[in-house]
Amino acid sequence: MFGERLFGLDAQILFDAGVLLITMFVLFFFLSYFLFNPVRDFMKKRKDKITEEREQAGRDKEEAAKLREEYESRLKNIDKEAEEILSSARAKALKNQSRIEEEARAEAGRIIAHAKHDGELEKKKVADDVKKEIIGVATVMAGKVAQASVDEAKQNELIEETLKEMGEDTWLS
Repeated sequence: MFGERLFGLDAQILFDAGVLLITMFVLFFFLSYFLFNPVRDFMKKRKDKITEEREQAGRDKEEAAKLREEYESRLKNIDKEAEEILSSARAKALKNQSRIEEEARAEAGRIIAHAKHDGELEKKKVADDVKKEIIGVATVMAGKVAQASVDEAKQNELIEETLKEMGEDTWLS
C-alpha cells in the first residue's frame, strides 16, 4: 500500500489538490481583478486625495499667515495714516485759525478806522458848534459893546464877563 502512493497521496487527492489550486488561482485572479484592484485604486485615490488636501491645507495655512502679516502691517500703517490725517487736520485748523485771525484783525482795523473817521467828523461838528457858539457870543458882545459904547477898559471887562458866562471848558476845547 505504501508503494502505490507517493508520500501517502493517491491520484484522486493529487487531482483534487490540482483542481483546488487552479480554482484558487482563478478565484484569486477574479477577486484581484474585480475586488482587490478596485479597492487598491480606491485606496490610492483616497490616499492621493488626502495628500492633496494636506498639501492644500499647508498652502492655505501659508496664505493665511501671509494675509495675517499683511493685515498686521496694514494695522500698523493705519496708525500712521491716522496720525497723518490728524496732523493734516491740525495743519488745516491752524491755517484756518490764522486766516480767521487775520480777517478779524482786518475787520478790527476797518472798525477802528471807521471809528476814527466818525470821531473826526464828530470833532469837526463840535468845532463847528463851538464856532457857532463863539459867533453867537461875539454877536452878543458886539451888541453889548454897541449899546454901551464904552471905552476899551469896559470892552475888556465885557469880554471877560462873557467868557466867564460861556465857561472856560467850552472856550478851551
